[in-house]
Amino acid sequence: MKRLGPILIALVVVACGCYKQQDSRIHLREGIRSDTLDGNIVTRPVGRAFSDLIGEGLEITHAITSRNDAGLLELQVQGYNRSHRTKRFRYRVEWLDESGLLVTTKTSVWLRMSAMGKSPFIFKVVAPRPEAVDFRLDTRKWE
Repeated sequence: MKRLGPILIALVVVACGCYKQQDSRIHLREGIRSDTLDGNIVTRPVGRAFSDLIGEGLEITHAITSRNDAGLLELQVQGYNRSHRTKRFRYRVEWLDESGLLVTTKTSVWLRMSAMGKSPFIFKVVAPRPEAVDFRLDTRKWE
């Protein structure tokens, strides 16, 4: 019973240390996103030792939007592949108008992307029409 208290405290510390707030416009699916405990100081040595076993993957670090000279919204996504292996995935950007409604376009298709292991990656997408003021980004495995 005396050992149960420290074990519970350690589990709470690990759980709190692993929580990250992410941009709600971006959805990284299972097998793509980073499922790592590497960010927690208590579990960091274990996380590095078992990188492949715990399923390390991609992390989106920045999603920057701006207007180009033609008045179209541009999205630049920056991220980092925490895995030791190259991650191949697909992504799709859906553009939204000022009401939050989907801007219908033929360009909202799944595009291929590869990110080398333990390295940063960047991709850029341009909205097809000036009505777009926001975006939704979705990802999935490249199968």
